Amino acid sequence: MDKMMEKPTDEHRENYRGVRAMPFVMGNETFEKLGSTGTLSNLLVYLTTVFHLKTITATTLVNIFSGTTNIATLAGAFLCDAYFGRYKTLAVASVASFLGMVAIALTAAISKLHPPQCAGGKQDTCPAVTPWQMTFLLCGLGLLVIGGGGIRPCNLAFGADQFNPQTESGRKGITSFFNWYYFTSTLAMMISLTVVVYVQSDINWAWGLAIPAFFMFCSCVLFFAGSRIYVKVKPDGSPLTSVVRVTVAAVKKRKLEPPEQPRLSLFNHVPARSINSNLPYTDQFRFLDKAAILTTDDQIMSNGASATPWRLCSLQQVEEAKCLLRVIPIWASALLYYISLIQQQTYAVFQALQSNRRLGNTNFKIPAASYAIFSMLGLTIWIPIYDRLIVPWLAKYTRKEGGITILQKMGAGMALGVATTLVSGMVEGRRRDLAARSPAGVDPRSKVNISSLSAFWLVPQLTLAGISEAFTVIAQMELYYKQFPENMRSIGGSLSFVSVAVSSYLSGLLISMVHQVTKNSACGDWLPEDLNNGRLDLFYYLVATLGVINMGYFAVCARWYKYKGNGGAATPLEIGENLLFKRI
Repeated sequence: MDKMMEKPTDEHRENYRGVRAMPFVMGNETFEKLGSTGTLSNLLVYLTTVFHLKTITATTLVNIFSGTTNIATLAGAFLCDAYFGRYKTLAVASVASFLGMVAIALTAAISKLHPPQCAGGKQDTCPAVTPWQMTFLLCGLGLLVIGGGGIRPCNLAFGADQFNPQTESGRKGITSFFNWYYFTSTLAMMISLTVVVYVQSDINWAWGLAIPAFFMFCSCVLFFAGSRIYVKVKPDGSPLTSVVRVTVAAVKKRKLEPPEQPRLSLFNHVPARSINSNLPYTDQFRFLDKAAILTTDDQIMSNGASATPWRLCSLQQVEEAKCLLRVIPIWASALLYYISLIQQQTYAVFQALQSNRRLGNTNFKIPAASYAIFSMLGLTIWIPIYDRLIVPWLAKYTRKEGGITILQKMGAGMALGVATTLVSGMVEGRRRDLAARSPAGVDPRSKVNISSLSAFWLVPQLTLAGISEAFTVIAQMELYYKQFPENMRSIGGSLSFVSVAVSSYLSGLLISMVHQVTKNSACGDWLPEDLNNGRLDLFYYLVATLGVINMGYFAVCARWYKYKGNGGAATPLEIGENLLFKRI
């Protein structure tokens, strides 16, 4: 009885400052988003206008950079959980991001760090970028990869660490934190996509890139200013080690026959201090069950745990490994889906550049990169409509709390992803036809015709892309959060970024293949420098076809998938996480 009374005391030894820490945490996050979004949202235009890179080269470089940054989150989550903890990881990552933004700003401010302007303003007379200039730029992007790999998987959880999850006020604080996190992140991204992008495109690249670097400096200052009051959770080892042990133990015992009643005969020890919920036995991946077969060579310690963890694992560990393996086919189905979204971040910008971007009858032109804000608006406007109106209506018929299952939500988003690319293809066909028949003018830099079609015709495809994200991306992250063991949720969160990473590589590969295959074809290169001479619409239809095939694969995986046997109600932290999902 006395021990039971002492346990809460041990759990509350951390001096949680909650609300007092929030100005530093939220300020750090807000300025980081202002800096990173302001630097990266217009990167494609910067590479083609200042560094004179070909469209294909710039698009491939952006895809590789995006992919590498997102896949780095997996390494960041591992190092954070196993060695450094969130505070140290965020400290190093924030400084790396600041240095990377300074380096990129210097490429615009110092004339020797970027190629000279094109002679006579003609694109075909543009000097090529030198190896030294390209190396300096890539070093800046490399520092941003390090920064993004550490910040993205850690900043949300670090903010939640500042509240005591064992008290009612702490749980309310966590929920409030996620609300404000979502609000400030969205606001910061909108400011960057409008004000900062305008400064870059229409005023001066040096100032336009120096402003995000200054924002990142403010982010670092605020982060370190709160160091004395932060709760700094110590690393507790990587949970992936357990998954590797299960695999190794199963291979070592591969010649053993599986038991007839695994629920009763397999070794199962659950540590008293484990934060993971107990999982029931499942009959999928039965080969892994052999890792929990107790033999005469295995040793058990006095507390009931295995003394040979690389030979004998518990049934609980086996089921946790199965949770990860079950998710992998679903994760793979998102790879082709993300390709359709990536096109809205790359080729939609080029579509805008060769469309009429004038605002009404004025001479003001909306920066091409700023049209991405419509995707964000589509997501943020759709979410409350879906949550408050559609979900309650669906729940009446399906008797499910969320209206539909997580996998059904993913499937709906994938269908909208296909619709997005189909609409993109139709709009591009119309834009190209008007550019040939009734151009609105000629771009003074590239000397290509500007279509008389208003760039606002890109709004439907961008809005559909945002709504598609509201389904698939939110559902994907929700699936990882709910279906992964509790001690693997940071790894699960990083999987969404890894999906984007692999898709970025696949998108770059697809673009290169289409370019190489079609440049000598009868209909000509689909993806030339001048979109008016290409067939970007056919490329969109190709991506839509791949999306339809992917939906068939996803349907098979979804039918096979078995949800984790948890069934518990959502925790306040989980509710808060879902608020974050709405931003993404």
